[in-house]
Amino acid sequence: MPEGNRSIVTEFVLTGFPGLHPEYQGLASAVLFLVYSLTLIGNASIIILFATDSCLHKTMYYIVLNLCACDILFSTTTLPKIISKYWFQSGAMSFTACFVQMYFVHYFGTVNSYILFLMALDRYLAICHPLRYSLVLKKSTILILSITAWIVASASPLMLVIRAYPLPYCASNIINHCYCDHIGITMLACTDRAPYGTPAFVLAMVMLLGPLAFIIFSYCSIIIAVLKIANVQGRIKSLSTCSTQLIIILLYYLPRCLVYLASNVGITFNADMRILIIMLYSLFPPMINPLIYCLRAKDMRESLWKKFNKGTFSQKAQVSAIND
Repeated sequence: MPEGNRSIVTEFVLTGFPGLHPEYQGLASAVLFLVYSLTLIGNASIIILFATDSCLHKTMYYIVLNLCACDILFSTTTLPKIISKYWFQSGAMSFTACFVQMYFVHYFGTVNSYILFLMALDRYLAICHPLRYSLVLKKSTILILSITAWIVASASPLMLVIRAYPLPYCASNIINHCYCDHIGITMLACTDRAPYGTPAFVLAMVMLLGPLAFIIFSYCSIIIAVLKIANVQGRIKSLSTCSTQLIIILLYYLPRCLVYLASNVGITFNADMRILIIMLYSLFPPMINPLIYCLRAKDMRESLWKKFNKGTFSQKAQVSAIND
Protein backbone atom coordinates (compact mmCIF):
# COMPACT_ATOMS: atom_id res chain seq x y z
CA MET A 1 0.00 0.00 0.00
CA PRO A 2 1.41 3.43 -0.82
CA GLU A 3 2.88 5.65 1.84
CA GLY A 4 0.29 7.61 3.79
CA ASN A 5 -2.49 5.31 2.65
CA ARG A 6 -3.02 7.52 -0.40
CA SER A 7 -4.38 6.71 -3.82
CA ILE A 8 -2.01 6.23 -6.72
CA VAL A 9 -4.84 5.64 -9.22
CA THR A 10 -5.38 8.73 -11.38
CA GLU A 11 -8.01 7.30 -13.72
CA PHE A 12 -10.48 4.45 -13.97
CA VAL A 13 -11.18 2.30 -17.01
CA LEU A 14 -14.66 0.98 -17.82
CA THR A 15 -14.70 -2.51 -19.31
CA GLY A 16 -18.30 -2.44 -20.52
CA PHE A 17 -19.25 -6.09 -21.03
CA PRO A 18 -16.05 -8.01 -20.16
CA GLY A 19 -16.97 -11.11 -22.18
CA LEU A 20 -18.08 -9.26 -25.30
CA HIS A 21 -16.09 -10.44 -28.34
CA PRO A 22 -14.39 -7.59 -30.23
CA GLU A 23 -16.32 -8.37 -33.42
CA TYR A 24 -19.60 -7.60 -31.62
CA GLN A 25 -18.48 -4.32 -30.07
CA GLY A 26 -19.71 -2.35 -33.08
CA LEU A 27 -23.13 -3.96 -32.78
CA ALA A 28 -23.21 -3.27 -29.02
CA SER A 29 -22.38 0.40 -29.56
CA ALA A 30 -25.04 0.66 -32.29
CA VAL A 31 -27.67 -0.84 -29.97
CA LEU A 32 -26.68 1.49 -27.12
CA PHE A 33 -26.73 4.49 -29.46
CA LEU A 34 -30.19 3.48 -30.69
CA VAL A 35 -31.44 3.13 -27.11
CA TYR A 36 -30.01 6.54 -26.23
CA SER A 37 -31.53 8.17 -29.32
CA LEU A 38 -34.97 6.65 -28.71
CA THR A 39 -34.82 7.68 -25.05
CA LEU A 40 -34.00 11.29 -25.95
CA ILE A 41 -36.56 11.51 -28.76
CA GLY A 42 -39.36 9.82 -26.82
CA ASN A 43 -38.98 11.71 -23.56
CA ALA A 44 -38.30 15.04 -25.28
CA SER A 45 -41.47 14.52 -27.35
CA ILE A 46 -43.57 14.14 -24.20
CA ILE A 47 -42.01 17.29 -22.72
CA ILE A 48 -42.79 19.20 -25.93
CA LEU A 49 -46.35 17.85 -25.99
CA PHE A 50 -46.81 18.94 -22.39
CA ALA A 51 -45.40 22.40 -23.10
CA THR A 52 -47.57 22.99 -26.19
CA ASP A 53 -50.88 21.39 -25.20
CA SER A 54 -52.75 22.90 -22.24
CA CYS A 55 -55.01 19.82 -22.11
CA LEU A 56 -52.09 17.90 -20.60
CA HIS A 57 -51.61 20.36 -17.75
CA LYS A 58 -52.97 17.95 -15.16
CA THR A 59 -51.36 16.81 -11.94
CA MET A 60 -50.55 13.33 -13.29
CA TYR A 61 -48.68 14.74 -16.28
CA TYR A 62 -46.67 17.10 -14.10
CA ILE A 63 -45.31 13.95 -12.44
CA VAL A 64 -44.73 12.34 -15.85
CA LEU A 65 -42.82 15.48 -16.89
CA ASN A 66 -40.45 14.96 -13.95
CA LEU A 67 -40.00 11.32 -14.92
CA CYS A 68 -39.13 12.27 -18.52
CA ALA A 69 -36.59 14.86 -17.38
CA CYS A 70 -35.01 12.37 -14.98
CA ASP A 71 -34.83 9.67 -17.68
CA ILE A 72 -33.11 12.02 -20.13
CA LEU A 73 -30.57 13.13 -17.53
CA PHE A 74 -29.84 9.59 -16.32
CA SER A 75 -29.32 8.26 -19.85
CA THR A 76 -27.11 11.25 -20.73
CA THR A 77 -25.04 10.58 -17.61
CA THR A 78 -24.40 6.93 -18.43
CA LEU A 79 -24.66 6.13 -22.15
CA PRO A 80 -22.38 8.56 -24.05
CA LYS A 81 -19.26 7.32 -22.26
CA ILE A 82 -19.88 3.62 -22.84
CA ILE A 83 -20.83 4.31 -26.47
CA SER A 84 -17.54 6.19 -26.98
CA LYS A 85 -15.71 3.26 -25.35
CA TYR A 86 -16.93 0.90 -28.05
CA TRP A 87 -16.73 3.42 -30.90
CA PHE A 88 -13.36 5.02 -30.12
CA GLN A 89 -11.86 2.56 -27.58
CA SER A 90 -12.10 5.36 -25.03
CA GLY A 91 -13.06 3.70 -21.76
CA ALA A 92 -10.81 5.74 -19.47
CA MET A 93 -12.22 8.34 -17.08
CA SER A 94 -10.32 10.64 -14.75
CA PHE A 95 -10.46 9.88 -11.04
CA THR A 96 -12.73 12.83 -10.27
CA ALA A 97 -14.92 12.38 -13.35
CA CYS A 98 -15.71 8.82 -12.32
CA PHE A 99 -16.92 9.99 -8.91
CA VAL A 100 -18.96 12.76 -10.52
CA GLN A 101 -20.63 10.17 -12.74
CA MET A 102 -21.17 7.91 -9.71
CA TYR A 103 -22.91 10.76 -7.88
CA PHE A 104 -25.30 11.51 -10.73
CA VAL A 105 -26.02 7.82 -11.43
CA HIS A 106 -27.20 7.32 -7.85
CA TYR A 107 -28.81 10.76 -7.68
CA PHE A 108 -31.05 10.29 -10.71
CA GLY A 109 -31.80 6.74 -9.63
CA THR A 110 -33.03 8.06 -6.27
CA VAL A 111 -35.05 10.83 -7.93
CA ASN A 112 -36.67 8.19 -10.13
CA SER A 113 -37.68 6.19 -7.07
CA TYR A 114 -39.31 9.25 -5.49
CA ILE A 115 -41.15 10.10 -8.71
CA LEU A 116 -42.60 6.58 -8.85
CA PHE A 117 -43.73 7.16 -5.27
CA LEU A 118 -45.53 10.34 -6.39
CA MET A 119 -47.15 8.47 -9.27
CA ALA A 120 -48.48 5.82 -6.87
CA LEU A 121 -49.74 8.56 -4.53
CA ASP A 122 -51.56 10.20 -7.43
CA ARG A 123 -53.32 6.96 -8.45
CA TYR A 124 -54.09 6.05 -4.82
CA LEU A 125 -55.87 9.35 -4.17
CA ALA A 126 -57.60 9.37 -7.57
CA ILE A 127 -59.14 5.90 -7.09
CA CYS A 128 -59.41 5.41 -3.34
CA HIS A 129 -60.28 9.01 -2.40
CA PRO A 130 -61.63 10.63 -5.59
CA LEU A 131 -63.57 13.36 -3.74
CA ARG A 132 -60.42 14.55 -1.98
CA TYR A 133 -58.15 14.22 -5.01
CA SER A 134 -58.53 17.75 -6.38
CA LEU A 135 -58.26 19.22 -2.90
CA VAL A 136 -55.14 17.32 -1.86
CA LEU A 137 -53.16 17.05 -5.09
CA LYS A 138 -53.26 20.53 -6.56
CA LYS A 139 -50.73 21.62 -9.16
CA SER A 140 -48.96 23.68 -6.51
CA THR A 141 -48.76 20.62 -4.25
CA ILE A 142 -47.25 18.50 -7.02
CA LEU A 143 -44.75 21.26 -7.75
CA ILE A 144 -43.66 21.40 -4.10
CA LEU A 145 -43.45 17.59 -3.83
CA SER A 146 -41.47 17.36 -7.07
CA ILE A 147 -38.97 20.03 -6.04
CA THR A 148 -38.64 18.34 -2.64
CA ALA A 149 -37.93 15.00 -4.32
CA TRP A 150 -35.13 16.50 -6.44
CA ILE A 151 -33.58 18.22 -3.42
CA VAL A 152 -33.89 15.39 -0.88
CA ALA A 153 -32.56 12.84 -3.39
CA SER A 154 -29.17 14.60 -3.42
CA ALA A 155 -28.35 13.66 0.19
CA SER A 156 -27.73 9.90 -0.07
CA PRO A 157 -25.53 9.98 -3.23
CA LEU A 158 -23.50 12.81 -1.70
CA MET A 159 -22.89 10.68 1.41
CA LEU A 160 -21.72 7.80 -0.78
CA VAL A 161 -19.25 10.02 -2.63
CA ILE A 162 -17.93 11.68 0.55
CA ARG A 163 -17.19 8.27 2.08
CA ALA A 164 -15.77 6.63 -1.05
CA TYR A 165 -13.68 9.45 -2.55
CA PRO A 166 -10.96 9.56 0.19
CA LEU A 167 -10.38 5.78 0.16
CA PRO A 168 -6.95 4.59 -1.04
CA TYR A 169 -7.03 3.24 -4.60
CA CYS A 170 -3.62 1.74 -5.15
CA ALA A 171 -4.03 -1.39 -7.26
CA SER A 172 -6.41 -2.11 -10.14
CA ASN A 173 -8.27 0.72 -11.83
CA ILE A 174 -10.48 -1.53 -13.97
CA ILE A 175 -14.22 -1.15 -13.31
CA ASN A 176 -16.24 -4.10 -14.59
CA HIS A 177 -19.23 -2.03 -15.56
CA CYS A 178 -20.64 0.30 -18.22
CA TYR A 179 -20.54 3.26 -15.84
CA CYS A 180 -19.07 4.24 -12.47
CA ASP A 181 -21.19 3.17 -9.51
CA HIS A 182 -20.52 2.82 -5.80
CA ILE A 183 -20.01 -0.95 -5.77
CA GLY A 184 -17.76 -0.91 -8.83
CA ILE A 185 -15.52 1.83 -7.42
CA THR A 186 -15.24 0.77 -3.77
CA MET A 187 -14.40 -2.81 -4.76
CA LEU A 188 -11.10 -1.40 -6.06
CA ALA A 189 -10.17 0.30 -2.76
CA CYS A 190 -7.10 -1.02 -0.95
CA THR A 191 -8.97 -1.41 2.33
CA ASP A 192 -11.68 -3.47 3.98
CA ARG A 193 -14.86 -2.76 2.03
CA ALA A 194 -17.29 -3.91 4.76
CA PRO A 195 -17.39 -0.59 6.70
CA TYR A 196 -18.35 1.14 3.46
CA GLY A 197 -20.33 -1.51 1.61
CA THR A 198 -22.77 -2.37 4.40
CA PRO A 199 -23.93 1.23 5.14
CA ALA A 200 -24.22 1.83 1.39
CA PHE A 201 -26.38 -1.29 1.03
CA VAL A 202 -28.62 -0.22 3.93
CA LEU A 203 -28.95 3.26 2.43
CA ALA A 204 -29.81 1.83 -1.00
CA MET A 205 -32.46 -0.44 0.53
CA VAL A 206 -34.01 2.49 2.41
CA MET A 207 -34.13 4.57 -0.78
CA LEU A 208 -35.65 1.67 -2.72
CA LEU A 209 -37.83 -0.11 -0.18
CA GLY A 210 -39.19 3.03 1.50
CA PRO A 211 -41.07 4.25 -1.61
CA LEU A 212 -41.74 0.64 -2.65
CA ALA A 213 -43.53 -0.08 0.66
CA PHE A 214 -45.99 2.76 0.02
CA ILE A 215 -46.35 1.74 -3.64
CA ILE A 216 -47.31 -1.81 -2.60
CA PHE A 217 -49.76 -0.43 -0.03
CA SER A 218 -51.30 1.96 -2.55
CA TYR A 219 -51.82 -0.68 -5.22
CA CYS A 220 -53.27 -3.16 -2.73
CA SER A 221 -55.70 -0.42 -1.66
CA ILE A 222 -56.47 0.34 -5.31
CA ILE A 223 -57.23 -3.31 -6.08
CA ILE A 224 -59.55 -3.53 -3.06
CA ALA A 225 -61.31 -0.30 -4.07
CA VAL A 226 -61.68 -1.45 -7.68
CA LEU A 227 -63.17 -4.79 -6.65
CA LYS A 228 -65.90 -2.88 -4.83
CA ILE A 229 -66.97 -1.16 -8.03
CA ALA A 230 -70.17 -2.84 -9.25
CA ASN A 231 -69.81 -1.72 -12.86
CA VAL A 232 -67.45 -4.00 -14.81
CA GLN A 233 -66.59 -1.18 -17.22
CA GLY A 234 -65.70 0.98 -14.24
CA ARG A 235 -63.37 -1.71 -12.90
CA ILE A 236 -61.59 -2.06 -16.24
CA LYS A 237 -61.20 1.70 -16.63
CA SER A 238 -59.81 2.11 -13.10
CA LEU A 239 -57.33 -0.73 -13.51
CA SER A 240 -56.20 0.52 -16.92
CA THR A 241 -55.21 3.87 -15.43
CA CYS A 242 -52.83 2.05 -13.07
CA SER A 243 -51.47 -0.63 -15.39
CA THR A 244 -48.93 1.67 -17.07
CA GLN A 245 -47.45 2.73 -13.76
CA LEU A 246 -47.37 -0.85 -12.51
CA ILE A 247 -45.34 -1.92 -15.56
CA ILE A 248 -42.82 0.88 -14.96
CA ILE A 249 -42.60 0.11 -11.25
CA LEU A 250 -41.99 -3.61 -11.84
CA LEU A 251 -39.28 -2.86 -14.41
CA TYR A 252 -37.61 -0.39 -12.06
CA TYR A 253 -37.75 -2.10 -8.67
CA LEU A 254 -37.62 -5.87 -9.15
CA PRO A 255 -34.27 -6.15 -11.00
CA ARG A 256 -32.70 -3.51 -8.74
CA CYS A 257 -33.70 -5.34 -5.57
CA LEU A 258 -32.45 -8.61 -7.09
CA VAL A 259 -29.00 -7.19 -7.88
CA TYR A 260 -28.58 -5.38 -4.54
CA LEU A 261 -29.71 -8.36 -2.49
CA ALA A 262 -27.66 -10.85 -4.53
CA SER A 263 -24.45 -8.85 -4.07
CA ASN A 264 -24.92 -8.74 -0.29
CA VAL A 265 -26.14 -12.27 0.50
CA GLY A 266 -23.45 -14.17 -1.34
CA ILE A 267 -25.33 -14.93 -4.58
CA THR A 268 -22.99 -14.40 -7.52
CA PHE A 269 -23.81 -13.67 -11.14
CA ASN A 270 -21.57 -14.01 -14.14
CA ALA A 271 -20.02 -10.53 -14.66
CA ASP A 272 -21.65 -10.08 -18.05
CA MET A 273 -25.03 -11.28 -16.75
CA ARG A 274 -24.89 -8.88 -13.80
CA ILE A 275 -24.01 -5.94 -16.06
CA LEU A 276 -26.71 -6.94 -18.55
CA ILE A 277 -29.37 -6.99 -15.80
CA ILE A 278 -28.21 -3.61 -14.51
CA MET A 279 -28.21 -2.09 -18.00
CA LEU A 280 -31.68 -3.49 -18.71
CA TYR A 281 -33.27 -1.96 -15.61
CA SER A 282 -31.27 1.25 -16.05
CA LEU A 283 -31.90 1.87 -19.74
CA PHE A 284 -34.99 -0.08 -20.80
CA PRO A 285 -37.59 1.79 -18.66
CA PRO A 286 -36.45 5.28 -19.79
CA MET A 287 -36.73 4.12 -23.40
CA ILE A 288 -40.19 2.55 -23.15
CA ASN A 289 -41.81 5.03 -20.74
CA PRO A 290 -42.79 7.45 -23.54
CA LEU A 291 -44.13 4.56 -25.61
CA ILE A 292 -46.24 3.30 -22.71
CA TYR A 293 -47.69 6.72 -21.93
CA CYS A 294 -48.40 7.67 -25.55
CA LEU A 295 -50.12 4.38 -26.33
CA ARG A 296 -52.07 3.87 -23.11
CA ALA A 297 -52.81 7.38 -21.85
CA LYS A 298 -55.85 8.74 -23.69
CA ASP A 299 -54.86 12.39 -23.25
CA MET A 300 -51.40 11.70 -24.63
CA ARG A 301 -52.79 9.82 -27.63
CA GLU A 302 -55.22 12.61 -28.44
CA SER A 303 -52.55 15.29 -28.09
CA LEU A 304 -50.14 13.35 -30.28
CA TRP A 305 -52.85 12.73 -32.86
CA LYS A 306 -53.74 16.43 -32.96
CA LYS A 307 -50.12 17.38 -33.52
CA PHE A 308 -49.78 14.74 -36.23
CA ASN A 309 -52.96 15.84 -38.02
CA LYS A 310 -51.97 19.49 -37.75
CA GLY A 311 -48.56 18.74 -39.23
CA THR A 312 -50.09 16.66 -42.02
CA PHE A 313 -52.63 19.39 -42.81
CA SER A 314 -49.92 22.09 -42.92
CA GLN A 315 -47.80 19.93 -45.21
CA LYS A 316 -50.73 19.34 -47.57
CA ALA A 317 -51.53 23.06 -47.56
CA GLN A 318 -47.94 23.89 -48.52
CA VAL A 319 -47.98 21.35 -51.34
CA SER A 320 -51.32 22.72 -52.56
CA ALA A 321 -50.00 26.28 -52.49
CA ILE A 322 -46.94 25.29 -54.49
CA ASN A 323 -49.08 23.48 -57.10
CA ASP A 324 -51.37 26.49 -57.43
